[in-house]
Amino acid sequence: MAHHKSAKKRMRQDAKKRVYNRYYKKSTRTFIQNLRNMEDKEKAVEFLPKVISMIDKLVKKNLWHKNKGANLKRKLSHFVNTLGN
Repeated sequence: MAHHKSAKKRMRQDAKKRVYNRYYKKSTRTFIQNLRNMEDKEKAVEFLPKVISMIDKLVKKNLWHKNKGANLKRKLSHFVNTLGN
């Protein structure tokens, strides 16, 4: 257990960040899953920029590695482009 005031504060901050990070990571995964379940190309094309924006935000905050973000964006873009073929 923490003995210093600053260590206790750091624990409180970390707990808040953990909840925030879990929420946004889970939300992004849900949006990705929803995009992959889409069958209408027009809706998917409209939805893709929102998902890419969410991925970029997670990468910017170092919650996901930049290569993971790039790979996801590439795969999702490829998926949307091949819809309806």
